[in-house]
Amino acid sequence: ILSGGYTRTPRDPASYHLSGFQLPVGAEVGPGSRGFSLAESELGLAANIDPWLRGAANISLHPDNTVSVEEAYVQTTSLSNGLSLKAGRFFSGVGYLNSQHAHTWDFVDNPLAYQAFLGTQYGDDGVQLHWLAPTDQYLELGAELGRGRSFPGSDTGRNGAGMTALTAHTGGDIGDSHNWRAGLSVLTAQANDQSLTTMDASAGTIINSAFAGDTRVWLLDGVWKWAPNGNATRTSFKLQGEYLRSTRSGSLTYEPGNANLSGAYRAEQSGWYLQDIYQFMPGWRVGLRTERLNPGTPDYGLNAAVFANSGYQPNKNTLMFDFNPSEFSRVRLQLAQDKSGEGLADNQVFLQYQMSLGAHGAHSY
Repeated sequence: ILSGGYTRTPRDPASYHLSGFQLPVGAEVGPGSRGFSLAESELGLAANIDPWLRGAANISLHPDNTVSVEEAYVQTTSLSNGLSLKAGRFFSGVGYLNSQHAHTWDFVDNPLAYQAFLGTQYGDDGVQLHWLAPTDQYLELGAELGRGRSFPGSDTGRNGAGMTALTAHTGGDIGDSHNWRAGLSVLTAQANDQSLTTMDASAGTIINSAFAGDTRVWLLDGVWKWAPNGNATRTSFKLQGEYLRSTRSGSLTYEPGNANLSGAYRAEQSGWYLQDIYQFMPGWRVGLRTERLNPGTPDYGLNAAVFANSGYQPNKNTLMFDFNPSEFSRVRLQLAQDKSGEGLADNQVFLQYQMSLGAHGAHSY
């Protein structure tokens, strides 16, 4: 997958932040680099290993010339009773968007709620078990155990699992032209000495801290699709939304290493987005997305005076147009008004291309 484009934004992306939210140092939030750039491109490998197993790997090529393993796993192909087991590195199956690769997103970026609670997209090393029920009504249940190496967890080299996740999705058809899917998921992760940064709303300065404790993220997702008689080649419509709620509980240390400034910390925060995509003629689509975050009223314990919180709710509205000459190529224009930082409106313009070379597996629902 080759991807790149042009970004114009009044605010310096290096100073981008989500007001009221503690995020990891170096978190991949915001619009990315200004000007022309090669976006994240991807090399995908997949093949059957034998009659019982298949393997897949996705290697990400980042704009800063670094390379990372996005996914690399083996998966069973012949377990009975609707069971499927995956082992290795993979995107978690929680929610709707999390398991999808960036080139399948309907917008240039992931929603603010994913950036705030899942580090943009949650992936881990571990095992994943899925069960597809033998019923007319689509029903799939999943369970995951992982290392907990990424936000909201942290990689501490523990022997046991640092992440657990449970997923449930159901859906079906309504007549010949409508279908839907809905789900409920929960992800629990452990962190120890996790470096975080936030912006002091009152003084406008960056505050560094370290978190140790547990995080639980609930995700409620729903998708409804329409296409005349099930034929989406000419015109179609998709309505999609997710609600995320995160609870963090543990201790927070202001200026790591200063034991005198370590105290209890608890935060209940939430966020949601709602988007629709309308294909009004073959190859042409338009999309709208609105989203908002709620920082809640975190309890900083002994550090309450340091972490001022005005209660500001970051929000963003986005308009997207894209042209798809074929299923292997896309050109997209995206306009967004991003109000993630209190008192800082960022009017963003994105021009993006995505090209798929070679064989490519079918995308998920």
